[in-house]
Amino acid sequence: MLNNRNNGKTEIVGSVVYYRKFRSRYPIAERDLLVWLPPSYKNDKSRHFPVLYMHDGQNLIDPLTSFAGRDWRVDESVTRLIRTGQIEEIMVVGIYNTRDRLEEYSESEKGDYYLKFIAEELKVFIDNNFRTLPDREASAIMGSSMGGLCSLRMIWEYPHVFGMAGCLSSSFYYGNGAIFKRIESSKGRKNMKIYIDSGEDGKKDAQKMFCLLTSKGFVLGEELDYYFDRGAGHNEDAWADRLERPLRFMFGK
Repeated sequence: MLNNRNNGKTEIVGSVVYYRKFRSRYPIAERDLLVWLPPSYKNDKSRHFPVLYMHDGQNLIDPLTSFAGRDWRVDESVTRLIRTGQIEEIMVVGIYNTRDRLEEYSESEKGDYYLKFIAEELKVFIDNNFRTLPDREASAIMGSSMGGLCSLRMIWEYPHVFGMAGCLSSSFYYGNGAIFKRIESSKGRKNMKIYIDSGEDGKKDAQKMFCLLTSKGFVLGEELDYYFDRGAGHNEDAWADRLERPLRFMFGK
């Protein structure tokens, strides 16, 4: 089911399309989706846009659906950066989490199915129904905590689909550090952009991942960005406060 809401609530900036109970052919739970459209989308029919896919979609733009009533303020930050000319106009696709969040966002059978769902089904659906720039260079994925881990897994497993990943306060330790082992065993240099950060929680794992990626040839300021937010907590407010940095890194003009 599809719903349009254009500035329907004061908490949301911009135009949003909702899809309810979106299903996959893979054995994972159905989920809601949202598609946030940039300012020029409706007025310039000839224009196509980069796309940022984000996990934990209910936490992105609406305090009424987000965890503890605090959202990432993605709509506000993206709009502000576009208006001030700091980033390109982008679309944002929010993928709601489900009761199986931990499994879907980690290295597990459901986790593998979730990655396939995004890369093989959801992205195809979005590219077919919206005016996107479908190439990997214009396609990014982002999340926090387990969503940050999942975003790195996605870009590492599907580099032909996604060329950029934002990993905020990532749970790289989960699954006995399987993501470290996967990257350590990889051969060859990958052509992608990765953003990593942390607050006080998880800073050792974030630093460890930064060092591992640099050992694989990633250059700070070009393919890689790292930020430590001293004193920051592990919550939506902290991620909202530093969201602009990965947005500029991936989509900056």
